[in-house]
Amino acid sequence: MKELVLKVDGMMCGACEAHVADAVRKAANVKSVKASHTSGKVDVVLDDDLDTDVVVKAIEAEGYAVLQKEERPYQKQGLFARLKNK
Repeated sequence: MKELVLKVDGMMCGACEAHVADAVRKAANVKSVKASHTSGKVDVVLDDDLDTDVVVKAIEAEGYAVLQKEERPYQKQGLFARLKNK
């Protein structure tokens, strides 16, 4: 699996977050998606063979601008890892 981190412009509230997350889920079979209007980020966990451009195009089709795209190997953050990072 891999993680896709997107910098997205145009999200202003929780409804925007839900709108973006729904668009991603409808466009691709992703493992998880989390959108944050406060940070302007969308984090998506997906299979390695899934084309990330499908996710980007789905977000842009809803009227949001994807400013930056970063792909990296997915590393599950368990409880102890999250506590260590605080």
